Amino acid sequence: MLFGEIAYGPIHSRRLGSSLGVELMPLDHKLCTFNCVYCECGWNEPVSHPKLPTRAEVRAALEAKLSTFNFQHSTLDVITFSGNGEPTLHPDFLGIIEDTCALRDRYCPQAKVSVLSNSTQLGRPDVVQALRLCDNRILKLDAGTDEMMHRIDMPVNEHLTVAQIMEWLALFEGDFTLQTCFLRGEHAGQKIDNTTPEELEAWYQAVESLHPKQIMIYVIDRKTPEKQLEKIPREEMERIAAPLIAKGYDVIISA
Repeated sequence: MLFGEIAYGPIHSRRLGSSLGVELMPLDHKLCTFNCVYCECGWNEPVSHPKLPTRAEVRAALEAKLSTFNFQHSTLDVITFSGNGEPTLHPDFLGIIEDTCALRDRYCPQAKVSVLSNSTQLGRPDVVQALRLCDNRILKLDAGTDEMMHRIDMPVNEHLTVAQIMEWLALFEGDFTLQTCFLRGEHAGQKIDNTTPEELEAWYQAVESLHPKQIMIYVIDRKTPEKQLEKIPREEMERIAAPLIAKGYDVIISA
């Protein structure tokens, strides 16, 4: 499932509401620092010179959508950066976010600017600066252990660790939404399960350390590139969330 426009929708997001999507990655293939087994966009494709939309093209496409949107008959809750890979990979990400905030203020000041990110580019000061301008920073951590994170997310950087991701996430001092997909299955002969007691304990410890203002946990909902994956039942997701809710965390369950 790839998004073929720079600005698309609005579409209904099960987690964010009425969402106008913005695509910063190539329109014809996925480009990401993760190769997640559950990604609806499929596997990464090796491309020597991927074509990214320019900052000017993104601004023009977004303004065309916002200037023609009929706000009298429908509402727009969010402008969301996600799509065919990792949006923060774009070299002009900061400038694009600055443009987006200005256009939002002009056309739909009630809408939130949201970014769904896999957290791998938080070592770049410009990305951190851009995310601080956004209303919703939705940042991924799919496991509390290195082994399970690598099995689920298959990072392009084979040396990436959970500790490094947490160090970057800590830069926001809890002012972000932590996003985690829970799943079970198998890939390349290896068991995938971030719902075991050991994995959950490691993840709970990460949550307690980061203390995010919101936690968003969800399950696979569309076709996945790895077919041997299992959707976690809602009852189990509620059990996973319960200890955190009991401690006062704001937990959103999408299942």
